[in-house]
Amino acid sequence: MRVLHVIPSVTHVRGGPSLVVMDMVKALRANNVDAEIATTNDNGDRLLDVPLQKLVEYKQVPIWFFSRFSPTVKLVREYAFSWQLTVWLWDNISQYDILHIHAIFSYASTIAMAIARLKNVPYIVIPHGLLSKWSLQQSTRRKQIYMRIIEKANLNHSQAIHLTSQLEQQEVAQLGLIVPSFVLPHGLSQPTLILNARHLLRQHLQVAADEPVILFLSRLHPKKGLDYLIPALGKLTHHRFTFIVAGSGSKEYEAEIESALVSTGIRDRTHFTGFILGETKNLFIQGSDLFALTSHAENFGLAVLEALAVGVPVLVTPGVALASVVQEHQLGYVPELDVLAISKAIEEHLTHPQEAKDMGDRARQMIREQYTWDKVAAKMVDIYQYIIFKHNS
Repeated sequence: MRVLHVIPSVTHVRGGPSLVVMDMVKALRANNVDAEIATTNDNGDRLLDVPLQKLVEYKQVPIWFFSRFSPTVKLVREYAFSWQLTVWLWDNISQYDILHIHAIFSYASTIAMAIARLKNVPYIVIPHGLLSKWSLQQSTRRKQIYMRIIEKANLNHSQAIHLTSQLEQQEVAQLGLIVPSFVLPHGLSQPTLILNARHLLRQHLQVAADEPVILFLSRLHPKKGLDYLIPALGKLTHHRFTFIVAGSGSKEYEAEIESALVSTGIRDRTHFTGFILGETKNLFIQGSDLFALTSHAENFGLAVLEALAVGVPVLVTPGVALASVVQEHQLGYVPELDVLAISKAIEEHLTHPQEAKDMGDRARQMIREQYTWDKVAAKMVDIYQYIIFKHNS
């Protein structure tokens, strides 16, 4: 079985979807699927220094890279137009049994769906949260026009929409699409456990060995709800804690965060790390006491899963798709997206450490049993086989 994953970018600056597609393809290949990625050399405001128009091994994944159009206008640049990709897809798409399209409202995914339709190659689409109510309310007019003229037909001609949570499926069901959908969560790449992570992190931060550490690790964007989390922490200055903001965003938004930290009186106990990955990321997750993500909307929340897998309880708001799992199995706290509610939940965590430890222990066992990439990939293979058989019948 030959499977082609198409995504506008695989660089970490584009967030979770770019990381997910890499792990997904690795897991599929471990399940004897001939899976590859076609993408552009997008790297945010820059370009990746990679060979173009040839299959290369990139971070242990076979990838075809194509040149991204790079004008000075950011909106046009981020659309990731690529004539090279268009020509290659037209010439080669029929060599694949099925396409897995990642994201929408971007040239690479849109043109891949259009060509697959013309060439009668089956495809499924994973929107990575871009069909959520919150996402569609951003740049509303532009997205409505794009959806009506182009993307709705592309979605309706797909064999299925791949969603990662029941919450996402409920929101997509309200859009009036005629295509079926299925829910299959992202998997988890088992992290390497770090001995004495709590001690090492506090040593790194130069804080007391028993200092409670609260971690926010995500892209810095208004969607992530820091404008709720920071004021909530500001109401708890009578408690000891250190707050970590791990991530990067626009200079303008980072300045807003800085200002909020100062005005709420917690700047002196906050550490900015910028974007982190690898062993550093593992250390910060494993060494923290609480992982907090107060997003308006999150179709999955991979970092939440990573925290739970190493026994760190989480605080998530209802817009985070994993919130229902956290609440049902008592793996953390699920306050409303409200400053007082978030503050109360964090205070509960700070004042009941044994309860928090029990949450972490439950999380570690459950997540590692149910959310591994090998299990997810095996289910994905079954779905591919069913769709290919049905398409060819």
